[in-house]
Amino acid sequence: MNNTENNLCKGRVSAIYKNSYVIRFEGKDISARLKGTFQEKAPEFFPVVGDYVSFVNNPIGDSLIVAVEDRTSFLQRPDQAKTGVMQYMVANVDYTLIVTSLNEDYSYNRIARYVSVVLQGNSIPVVVLTKSDLCSNYGRYVREVESISDKVRVHAISALYGIGVDELYEYMRPGVTLCLMGSSGAGKSTLLNAFAGEEIMKTSEVRESDSTGRHTTTYRQLIELENGVSIIDTPGMRELGMANTELGIDNTFSDILALEQCCKFSDCKHDTEPGCAVKAAIESGELSAERYILYKSLSAENTNNYAKKKEISKWAKAAKKLKRDNYRF
Repeated sequence: MNNTENNLCKGRVSAIYKNSYVIRFEGKDISARLKGTFQEKAPEFFPVVGDYVSFVNNPIGDSLIVAVEDRTSFLQRPDQAKTGVMQYMVANVDYTLIVTSLNEDYSYNRIARYVSVVLQGNSIPVVVLTKSDLCSNYGRYVREVESISDKVRVHAISALYGIGVDELYEYMRPGVTLCLMGSSGAGKSTLLNAFAGEEIMKTSEVRESDSTGRHTTTYRQLIELENGVSIIDTPGMRELGMANTELGIDNTFSDILALEQCCKFSDCKHDTEPGCAVKAAIESGELSAERYILYKSLSAENTNNYAKKKEISKWAKAAKKLKRDNYRF
């Protein structure tokens, strides 16, 4: 390390535009680029929004990011356009607010996917059911979402009318980082504005025909509020695949794993074997067949996508090595 890098600064990535980074440092945003040695690293070690980084400050040009600090949480998902390739989303998030509106956007299965991804990434999932003023029986949905996992927290609110928003202030502590995730039009920007007490994000109308909104957030960005809370807003995600999420799925469906431990045979397939605790739980009504089917479906999808990811990663590493060897000669 040279003398310049002995005087490293510490900052936090607040936005990323292609190969350009924005670092929040001492209350200001400064532009930065990566040190060339990052090209030798795997993609998951590149900075993402929310990462704390060490950098060489350049007051007259782009600063230089030289290292990513250890992460407390790291959320990722498979890139829908490139099956098996991972998309690394955000880091160092304490609570992930999964925002879903109580209209046609609501999907039990999709919320279960979000919860699995968040638990896999070591963040705490908080499901926020928005637009409760449009729902005559939102309590039913709260109970349904609570059944997804004993590790999920659920709140029904109407940010437009301020109903239930005060329940979320328990997460608004100085130094805490929240991440907002959900579909377009679910109410993420409206909720962020409610937290800030002013309109810092534009909102858009929702089409009545399919309850779908236009994208108001086009890239991930970290916003610091005056009360010391950091919020990462993310673009709408209507689809969320499973890959490298085994631990998150297991944590979401821990009740099923506990039942599997009670089966007579350790290799029970929960099909025709005698003494199957899973089948007995479904027959007694303790476990719904739909929940078990969802667990098996997400687990199978995760296994298939992870296998594809490993194959693509192997070829990507080989291509990078070939390029590097050709450059040397």
